[in-house]
Amino acid sequence: MTRIRDEETLAAREQGSDGLHVHISQRQPIALDANLTCAPGELLALVGPSGAGKTSVLRAIAGLLHPSFGTIRSGGVTWFSSEDRINLTPQQRSVGFMFQDYALFPHLSAHDNVALAIDKSLPRQARDERTRQLLAMVNLEDLDVRKPAALSGGQRQRVALARALARDPDVLLLDEPFSAVDQMTRDRLKRELVALHGKLNIPIVLVTHDLDEALVLSDRLAVLYAGTLLGQGTPDDMRLRPPSRMVARLMGQTNVFSGEVVETASDARAGRLRFGDVDLNVSATRGWSRGANVSWMVASEHIVLHRRDRVEATAGENPVAGRVTDFARLGDQAALRVKLDAMPDAILNFKLPHRSIARNGIEVGTHVTVSLLADGIHLMAPDA
Repeated sequence: MTRIRDEETLAAREQGSDGLHVHISQRQPIALDANLTCAPGELLALVGPSGAGKTSVLRAIAGLLHPSFGTIRSGGVTWFSSEDRINLTPQQRSVGFMFQDYALFPHLSAHDNVALAIDKSLPRQARDERTRQLLAMVNLEDLDVRKPAALSGGQRQRVALARALARDPDVLLLDEPFSAVDQMTRDRLKRELVALHGKLNIPIVLVTHDLDEALVLSDRLAVLYAGTLLGQGTPDDMRLRPPSRMVARLMGQTNVFSGEVVETASDARAGRLRFGDVDLNVSATRGWSRGANVSWMVASEHIVLHRRDRVEATAGENPVAGRVTDFARLGDQAALRVKLDAMPDAILNFKLPHRSIARNGIEVGTHVTVSLLADGIHLMAPDA
């Protein structure tokens, strides 16, 4: 493949950045079918189970993996195009890549590990000054002479991040950056990444297996499964309004069921959903017409336990009854499983504070009534 000319790269950068655009596909050796965008200043998290293709997408962006088809463009510069036979080398792509194992040189100090990635055409004094700035950015200016073996896991992670930024990249790629550190260090590093994210006006693509981490850190989420992009959107959209039943499951939603639309309003928004022996009010039918068979979900935070002395539900609630089959204590909350009367095969999962459990005398076998909030019921396509 031919290489893009340096003057084309400079011209595109002078015109400004339109972010990162990735549209790649292949069947072998690793199946991939992904169409992603990440704007300058945005953090896009790639989530999905092991083997979903998350790291393969990062490697394709960095030029370490060459897809069979598609395009990769950053800031108006084409890094890869199967049609135009363009394939820039990793060195030609303006990418900062932070690997999962950090890949630091053990015989070099923190300063020298970072300096190694800085443009060698700069004078030595300028390189040293830039290195000091980067180490200060990640709060390691006082540990610059230490080698990796003398640094903690969190400190090595920061050195790797500083080195990834040393090239002044147009795109920053982070592959499971917090997986090798303890929980306390992980929480601190997440806060530091959030602060750094606010200072960098470049696309950041984060690969993580930790869904909670992705929800907290990202501006947008992309869900991958078996190398295929199943959907992308804001964290709230993907968690509470996923495009499909599969995405709902991959986003950790457990209350996913089947039903039939039995009524729609004139504005095609509100309606009613048949579920077993009950009809549920929904705030949005999302274009589904009457008689349509759909999948639907309700998140735990949209499930409200009725007090035992409460008789009537208010507008927007859908009371359903069932029996508690088990509950487990998880920190300051308890996770409940309720077998529903209206659909004996359906199990409802949700969490409650321990005080609610005690106040309502809930134990295994207790018969309870809960409301499924109409605003929280989300309709999706049925299983294929």
